[in-house]
Amino acid sequence: MGEGKDAGKGTDTGDGGLAVVARDFGLEGPRGWAFRGIGVDAPPGALIAIEGPSGSGRTSLLLALTGRMKPTEGSAVVGGLDLPKRMAAVRRVSALAHVPGVTDLDPALTVGEHLHERALLQRRFTGSVRTLLRPRRERLAEQRLRVDRALTAVGLDRAALPKGSRTAVRDLERLEALRLSLALALIGRPRLLGVDDTDLKLSDAERAEVWSLLGSLAAAGTTVLAVCSEAPEGAVVVSTGAALGDALADTTTEATPENTGHEDTEPDDSNDEAKEAADALAETGRS
Repeated sequence: MGEGKDAGKGTDTGDGGLAVVARDFGLEGPRGWAFRGIGVDAPPGALIAIEGPSGSGRTSLLLALTGRMKPTEGSAVVGGLDLPKRMAAVRRVSALAHVPGVTDLDPALTVGEHLHERALLQRRFTGSVRTLLRPRRERLAEQRLRVDRALTAVGLDRAALPKGSRTAVRDLERLEALRLSLALALIGRPRLLGVDDTDLKLSDAERAEVWSLLGSLAAAGTTVLAVCSEAPEGAVVVSTGAALGDALADTTTEATPENTGHEDTEPDDSNDEAKEAADALAETGRS
């Protein structure tokens, strides 16, 4: 059920991507199973497509594998770190992009303001004491280098935007906003990148462009987890639709209040997973 197809095996290498392995992975919440019976076996630097209809637990699975939601069944190992025991450690080496209710861009802020804010937060909360004590000129140079590398990796050219770095998020095209969200996540140089709603409201050409971009990030060494309705060819595919259907057929028990999932399993509500993500992170305080 939900086994990754075309998956490979591997061990982590240096500062590259993380291997992701899961067996009978599941999360039960107050309204039932968000996902259940999921299997993943992906090597470092893989492009992993979490495929399924809206409401099938895709976002919950993304958050669980990146250490943001606590699973209630099965096991998972991300980069040698066991879940749920090492959730905090997994969060430190992973980042999220384009997750509704979690990583939303502020439409009133400019591209430059978003980048500057993220770089400052990154330096303040993840930098070593030695880094913080470096001369201001060196810190600023490092900050600019991180931002430039992230923008280059996602193909976002500030000079090509209507007002350059002063372009407000509300004026960005959908694909540009996705690239910005990815760039913000990459500033922290994560080894595991989780991306939600990868192909939502995009044309076929735009979807192909996004998958090409995510494939290039994976090829460069970052393991990519991407939620989608239809996986691209060549990705490690993990299906939540089939696994959830089996779970619903196998269980008649009510979810217990102490568990953290909050997903309504009705497939026709496109807002369920976004609400669940925000609710779960608000309760656990683990954004």
